[in-house]
Amino acid sequence: MSDLRDRQLAQLAGSFSRPALVVVDVQRDFADPDRIGAYGLTGEALAALDRTVTRIAELVDAARAAEVPVVWVELGSDPARPWRSSNWLREGDYAAPMSPDEPCRIGTPGAEWFQMEPGEGELRVVKRGYSGFLGTDLDARLRASGYDWLTVVGLTSECCVYATAQDAVQLDWPVVVPQDTTTAYDHHVNAAALFQLGLNVAVLSDADEVVELWKKAAR
Repeated sequence: MSDLRDRQLAQLAGSFSRPALVVVDVQRDFADPDRIGAYGLTGEALAALDRTVTRIAELVDAARAAEVPVVWVELGSDPARPWRSSNWLREGDYAAPMSPDEPCRIGTPGAEWFQMEPGEGELRVVKRGYSGFLGTDLDARLRASGYDWLTVVGLTSECCVYATAQDAVQLDWPVVVPQDTTTAYDHHVNAAALFQLGLNVAVLSDADEVVELWKKAAR
């Protein structure tokens, strides 16, 4: 397996020369400890979340320094267009209006990026559900920009990161997920998500290794 992984990463650093970093949902309603109390995170989970957000911000800085494009994928919950199947799944009522507590309602502080933000001219995509590709023009915009492979990071590993990375590989993108740049609100859930990502979706890595791949690709 290590030989396969070496070949996979070597190809990304060689014949694939235009990487992009995709940052998913590091928004206040998912990352700000002051706003996620209802999720019941333990102290250990909060510490892991803080480390992960810090690591993502560091990787964003490294991408910009390496001239690797940063792509921002964010949830925008629109009360005029509620996601009814999600409401049914969580609350049991398909026809109910969007709750005032719905995460990342458009125009509210909870939808803002947390401890990082898109830079001027960086690609930004607003999604309605889990995946950054579902119902958006993300795939078309990435291809129009000529990118070759994607590093996907963000929150949370079992939900929107998984859905975005899975859709990316199904749309024919090579995907790398650094394990230190995503997490869940429970370490068991995160471990299971990373296992599933590595099994069927992405090559697992870490932030330092990804930066080295970017440098090799630039050369």
